[in-house]
Amino acid sequence: MDILAVILTVAGLGVGYGASTYTTKKKLGSAELIATKELEKARKDASKIVDNAKNEANEIADDARRDEQKRRNEVKDIEKRLLAREETLDGKLDSIDKRSEKLRVAEDEIEELKTEIRSIRTKQQEKLEKIAKLKQTEAAEKLMQMTERDIKNDLKGLINKLQNEAKDNAEELASLVIVQAMERMASEVTAERTVTALKLTDEEMKGRIIGKEGRNIQAIQRATGVDIMVDDTPGMVILSSFDPIRREIARVTMEMLMKDGRIHPGRIEEVVEKAQKQVQKEVMHAAEDAAREVGIVGIPKEVLQLLGELKFRTSYGQNVLKHSTEMAHMAGIIAEQLGANVKTAKYAALIHDMGKALTHKMEGKHHHISGEMARKYGVPEEVCLAAEQHHDDVEATSVEAIIIRVVDAISAARPGARNISAENFAERMRDLENVAVQFKGVDKAYAISAGREVRIFVRPTEMDDLGAIKLARDVATKIESTMQYPGTIKVNVIRETRAIEFAK
Repeated sequence: MDILAVILTVAGLGVGYGASTYTTKKKLGSAELIATKELEKARKDASKIVDNAKNEANEIADDARRDEQKRRNEVKDIEKRLLAREETLDGKLDSIDKRSEKLRVAEDEIEELKTEIRSIRTKQQEKLEKIAKLKQTEAAEKLMQMTERDIKNDLKGLINKLQNEAKDNAEELASLVIVQAMERMASEVTAERTVTALKLTDEEMKGRIIGKEGRNIQAIQRATGVDIMVDDTPGMVILSSFDPIRREIARVTMEMLMKDGRIHPGRIEEVVEKAQKQVQKEVMHAAEDAAREVGIVGIPKEVLQLLGELKFRTSYGQNVLKHSTEMAHMAGIIAEQLGANVKTAKYAALIHDMGKALTHKMEGKHHHISGEMARKYGVPEEVCLAAEQHHDDVEATSVEAIIIRVVDAISAARPGARNISAENFAERMRDLENVAVQFKGVDKAYAISAGREVRIFVRPTEMDDLGAIKLARDVATKIESTMQYPGTIKVNVIRETRAIEFAK
């Protein structure tokens, strides 16, 4: 039984193995057939791809050959053009060389002609000098003398005519402009002074101001730099100083001390400090009010400080700040009528005397200092120039500068504007006469009309009419450059010939 089972088992295994082998061979045969078909298909596809690639490569090669041929043709065209241009340039260079050679030849010929002309001119001049028996310089001098003699009378007539026409037109127009400006402007006059009088509340206050052994008054003088006199005038305290700012600070200090009643060295120092701040505010307010009055904005703070200090300064009896404000108004009126820059004229007139606030601290003339400080603090250059040029030692370069000179003279020349002592007046009259008698041919000179006119008598044998006209102009120029004066001075030159005979 067991053997049969084993045999059956082995037989089963054999049948199974045979069936499996057959199945496997059948499957392998199908796979090989499929693989063969796919391989054949792949070969056909690869052949197509290769053919397509060859075709594309051939097309690219053809395109490259065409492009190369095109570039070669372009290069050949460029080379032809360059060759043609080079030939043209060579031709032009040859033409230029030929022309240059011709020019050199022509220059040589011209130079020879010049030399020949010079030689001919020299020979002609020598012949003329032999014939006339005169050298060239002598002939020219005689010709000038003859010409001067012939046209001298014509020149005198022409000068008189031109002067009269200029006076008729210019004086009328100038007078109209100036009178209109003066009519529209009026200003008060202040007297120059170096002392300030302060009224005391009572006589006891005088002792308190002096203090024990003079300690209080010494402290005030030391803190303010002002001389204080309490015994000269009953009921009054006199403050004396050439610096008006210090005098104002001392005045405010004294008023505060008398109002408060406490007067001792410690309190004095405190009050002086307050007075300085108060005066500083007053200075700035005065400057701002002046600028606002004339309509000028944007003035630097440092310039306002100097401008405000002019409130406490006087010049020949005029308050300098009021003088400057008055000038600014008139400068604006005249500038508007003449078509000049109104703002520049007003601005320059307002700050033209700014240097007077610093003349005791800086060297130089006040108008130079005004221009220098204005530039330092950023004032426009045209304003600086007009302010700096308001005196004759600096040449006026603009209409605005001339306007500042005119209104300065108007403001200073009006009645009561300046208080001049008799001593100064006599000295000015002598200076006018001395300037005139320095010129050659002057016989006598007299300053008349309160120094508004200088009358000059010349010797008629030493000077003709043309010389008299020239002398008047020279004297006027000399007065302008050497003297300072308000208004204008008339220079009147008189030349007369008297023939006297007696009938017997």
